Amino acid sequence: MAGVISAFLSKRISWPLGLVRLGLAFAIGLTAFAAAAKETPPDYGPAMRFVVVRSSAPGCEPNCPEWISAEGSIEAGTPARFKRLLKTLGGRQLPIVVNSPGGNVDAALQLGRTIRKNKLDIAVGTTGFSGCSPEMKNCRDNDSKNTPYSGIAYDSGAMCNSACPLMFAGGVRRVVGEWAFLGVHQITTTYHREKLLYRTTYRIVNGKKKVLSTKVVSRKNAGSYKTYEMSKAVEKRLSGYLKEMGIGQGVLDVMKATPASDIRQIEPDDMLEMKLVTSLDSLDLMTEAAICRRDPVPTSCREIPANGKAKPAEVAAVAAKPAYSQPAEAASPPKPQQEMRFILVRGSNPLCNPDCPEWISAEGTIVAGTPDRLRELLDKVGGRRLPIVLNSQGGDVQGALAAGRLIRERRLDVAVARTDFLDCDPGTAGCVSKDNLHNGLTVEAGAECDTACVLMLAGGTRRLVGADTRFLVHSMGMEDKGPVVSRGDGDRLGLVRRDAVGPIRQAQGAQPGRIGGVRAHHQPPVGRRSDGRHYLQIFAKTR
Repeated sequence: MAGVISAFLSKRISWPLGLVRLGLAFAIGLTAFAAAAKETPPDYGPAMRFVVVRSSAPGCEPNCPEWISAEGSIEAGTPARFKRLLKTLGGRQLPIVVNSPGGNVDAALQLGRTIRKNKLDIAVGTTGFSGCSPEMKNCRDNDSKNTPYSGIAYDSGAMCNSACPLMFAGGVRRVVGEWAFLGVHQITTTYHREKLLYRTTYRIVNGKKKVLSTKVVSRKNAGSYKTYEMSKAVEKRLSGYLKEMGIGQGVLDVMKATPASDIRQIEPDDMLEMKLVTSLDSLDLMTEAAICRRDPVPTSCREIPANGKAKPAEVAAVAAKPAYSQPAEAASPPKPQQEMRFILVRGSNPLCNPDCPEWISAEGTIVAGTPDRLRELLDKVGGRRLPIVLNSQGGDVQGALAAGRLIRERRLDVAVARTDFLDCDPGTAGCVSKDNLHNGLTVEAGAECDTACVLMLAGGTRRLVGADTRFLVHSMGMEDKGPVVSRGDGDRLGLVRRDAVGPIRQAQGAQPGRIGGVRAHHQPPVGRRSDGRHYLQIFAKTR
């Protein structure tokens, strides 16, 4: 309670037991949350939701890592929702992959303490769901409530801003990948005034008033006001929390030095020095499929045999096999693809609205008519230079040459990745897109560009091939295939760029500048993870 201004009414009512006085007071309540300097409440988007996700990485099953996806704004009721989820896990310690613009400070502190109490790890990242996603209604009607969602965790474009770093501080192991964004700023404090009408009952004893009871009979909102610098009390409280979590006070210094209307990204080396992160790893440390082949197996791994009956993590540790003993799944002949289709796609990350990226998904076998279909789509979009996300086993050489020339003529960028459609699969009956745009995510895992596809890729103004994609070249028209060409080989041949992230970020208008060891706010850096793998969830700003 920040203060009380009392204004008693003069009316008195006589009761047999004494006197009753009606009183009017203005009570000022305090609510603190990180926000932009606006008079209207900030809109952080949907409230944070928590779901358990199982990795859908190729070759992962039957023993895959699982994690808790935490995405959205932090609100007063968020800690209670998190505790309810933890109860369903039966003590399993799953890492948290958080993607949040911020929210309520008090709730963030509660979340941090709950995370530390349960000895959980945390990473800044976002989850691309395969199949059902939490936003889809009636998608999992036939599944058990305890069945996890399926997806891939990545850090490109993910954020943990404002109050979120306070939640993040609770993790036992804490990582922020090179292409994730962690930013802080001043605390905005909102004071809420209330008009209280209350009744006081008292008795006169020996000429002195003895209060028997006081009861509030009505409350009315009397407005509010904000301050944009943390008070000494709030500063002391946050300082104590960071000390409790083993975090350096440098985090608080950056918060105090950054206006509430701005945001400052803390550089990875500075976060390590402040002990805000425990290492410079990316979220792969906690979510990549390979961790389930370690000894001992992390508790986040769970084996689900083909019969669907899950084994606990301890049993999974016995059944885990080293990477080299895995059956040569890649050696089996790939499934034939349908003819290449071109689909307009818009990024589905809710945090990018209303300025989400768009691209052209090009998937399937290249045929003689592929260049005509591509030209038809490009004519529909006018002069917009949308990047092409390519996933193909190859096909007709002449068709690939013509498509490559058309791509170069229109000065388009090309990347090898597959598109996961989140609304519906364009190839299924009854799948209708909104405004001719499907919602989706781009993921490099499982994508390929083989044989004639390489000729089509070569037409791109900028060409990007990630570490998890299959990139194969051989003599066109011959059955004996040559070796897979690595990204390094492609770079030396001038076919692809080893570091295509810089030009892409410049196309987005991202020009970070260091200010006292802290990078000023800009479009979150995207395109490459800290381990060199590329993602295209936000590939290039559409133009």
